[in-house]
Amino acid sequence: MNTFGTLFRLTTFGESHGAAIGGVVDGCPAGIELDLDFIQAELDRRRPGQSRLTTARNEGDRVEILSGVFEGKSTGTPIGFIVRNEQHHSTDYVDLRDVFRPSHADYTYYMKYGLRDHRGGGRSSARETISRVVGGAIAKLCLRQLGIDVKAWTQQVGDIACERDWTQLDLSLIEQNAVRCPDPAVAQRMEELILQVKGEGDTIGGIIAGVITGCPVGLGEPVFGKLHAQLGAAMLSINAVKGFEYGDGFAMAEKRGSEVNDKPLSNSPREGKDSLSSGNNDDQGSVAFTSQDRVGSVTLTNHSGGIQGGISNGQPIPFRVAFKPVATLLRPQETIDIHGNAVTINPRGRHDPCVLPRAVPIVEAMAAMVVLDAWLHNKTTYL
Repeated sequence: MNTFGTLFRLTTFGESHGAAIGGVVDGCPAGIELDLDFIQAELDRRRPGQSRLTTARNEGDRVEILSGVFEGKSTGTPIGFIVRNEQHHSTDYVDLRDVFRPSHADYTYYMKYGLRDHRGGGRSSARETISRVVGGAIAKLCLRQLGIDVKAWTQQVGDIACERDWTQLDLSLIEQNAVRCPDPAVAQRMEELILQVKGEGDTIGGIIAGVITGCPVGLGEPVFGKLHAQLGAAMLSINAVKGFEYGDGFAMAEKRGSEVNDKPLSNSPREGKDSLSSGNNDDQGSVAFTSQDRVGSVTLTNHSGGIQGGISNGQPIPFRVAFKPVATLLRPQETIDIHGNAVTINPRGRHDPCVLPRAVPIVEAMAAMVVLDAWLHNKTTYL
């Protein structure tokens, strides 16, 4: 299960302290202009060492495209890439060779495979998400031509939350602070809390919010291929994620149908493009997937979160993703070793006190790949 997606597929490989992290994107339509500066900028948002809120592991995380791109455009063949590991300190983990760190994947990996890579968690490390960000950046470049946009931001850290709805926020401010919250005043309080927790050798969790806009009607498949189910699976595959909701989510459990039903107002064609193009004005630059615009339903409210019956209805798709605190604490913890003996560990290494600022581009990447995969699937089903 190292491959994600059906038509737009990402296969990832590599370990935290191995030679490189990499991947192969298959199913990207030909003729897409692949802006390498944009892809690198997405990686820079995820990379460690970018602020005092993150791990001190200072990796450049420079992506190298190995195949599938010619003269700046996708060729329709597999896009291979690697990001080399340059700053791993494997000696920081020598004392943990035979020890199960609390709430890590150490025990489960060991029991499943009979061995494990103790150096930073190996394959279970969040460094694997580098490949997701590259795949997501490529998906974003495709979605850009369709007028579909994915934005995510830090909504809550610990008990400090940005309470305003996404429609009341200036999402252009997300990248204006280290914590990636579009409310500057709340962002300052979040940053102070993270630094306090870091100083105590502890960690803290929170919530990342996101919204998909410009999504056409009809994405997602009935029963087992519901769009929200695919989004949920994507988010829950991210390290440290413990929950996913879309629309009004769990709050709807307390409501009555009369309070949350979304009343249709009118029908109108979705604005914008509905085909992928290389950017040329002639027909030679267009991808083979083309169709008429779907007719969308405009509703007075959006409690459903832009998805009904598992299929997008043309409204924005707001969602939230809950992250637990990082399991590695820079303070003593009691645990056991592989022989069942009680031991106390005091880990070294370089770790995030809060993963949320660096997880924002990962959440966006997974959402972008889900939407593009669903869009491509739609084009093979409805012409």
